Amino acid sequence: MLLAIHPKNPEPRKVKEVVQLLIKGAVVVCPTDTVYAYVCSAQNSRAIEAIARLKGTKAHKTNLSLICKDLSQLSEYARSISTPAFRTMKKALPGPYTFIVPASNEIPKIFKNNKRTVGIRVPDHPIPIALVEELGHALVVTSVHDEDELLEHTSDPDLIDDRIGKQVDLVIDGGMCGLQGSTVIDLTGPEPVLLREGKGELEGLL
Repeated sequence: MLLAIHPKNPEPRKVKEVVQLLIKGAVVVCPTDTVYAYVCSAQNSRAIEAIARLKGTKAHKTNLSLICKDLSQLSEYARSISTPAFRTMKKALPGPYTFIVPASNEIPKIFKNNKRTVGIRVPDHPIPIALVEELGHALVVTSVHDEDELLEHTSDPDLIDDRIGKQVDLVIDGGMCGLQGSTVIDLTGPEPVLLREGKGELEGLL
């Protein structure tokens, strides 16, 4: 099913409609400030397992991240973040970055593993932020990848719906997205470490 939501001013009624699905365990394809991504409630283990299956792996082995609405919500899912690391995140977010940070005790419960780190995103896009605000907790997120060997991501929601619409509960049409994933930076050590260069600028962060 394809649901059009305004990318700059998400309609509250439609946001509530999506959140009701998420609460029931839905997997939704959602636009972000980088690429379209699978999202689900961080409090629904079956939905997380469903996303892992879509990625062709097991939940406890999949590199899944969390979308938070802001840095204040981050404290629920991360611990022992150094002052320099927090400053780096504050400078970059919201934006097209995934920051790897020390995980709180919530993460093993969410992902059913003993991971000591977690990827955190605060995307600069109104739709996923509106969903998290209405939901009241983080979304689990991972990019939708294209089957085309030359094209890593699909930016067109209609094409995504044609290809995987029957495998998910909903595809949100928030307009065209980009084709470049987030920049991934590890903040668990004494210095920031670039793990993947993506859309985000690096100047002043490393």
